Amino acid sequence: MRTAWKERDSGQVTIEFLGMMPTIIITLVVLWQLVLVGYAFTLAGNAADEAVRAGTAAKDDRDGKCRQAGLDKLGGAWSEGADAHCGTENGYVKADVTIHVPVLFPGAISLPFTVRGHAGAVEEAKN
Repeated sequence: MRTAWKERDSGQVTIEFLGMMPTIIITLVVLWQLVLVGYAFTLAGNAADEAVRAGTAAKDDRDGKCRQAGLDKLGGAWSEGADAHCGTENGYVKADVTIHVPVLFPGAISLPFTVRGHAGAVEEAKN
């Protein structure tokens, strides 16, 4: 009797694994996409910090240097469609960096939303 069960159940694990494979793959893809969203937030925040740092120390063309520093900190495909805005208000330099979130890998199509990094610091050099 015991041998009959083994023969009848042979291959069952393979069939169950193949049945679960789409669920496993979809779960991994969703987790990877969430990692990309989190990384985009990290990149946007770091780029805004660098932009503000460059803007506070600039003596001339503060907005241009701030914007350039923010976009320079984004690597290759992440900089596509990215935007940096800088401004000074009451002795306070502000920078906003927006990044499009890619689908599965940078350089591919983007999700229909962007992430935003914001930073501010007190002016070091007056114009």
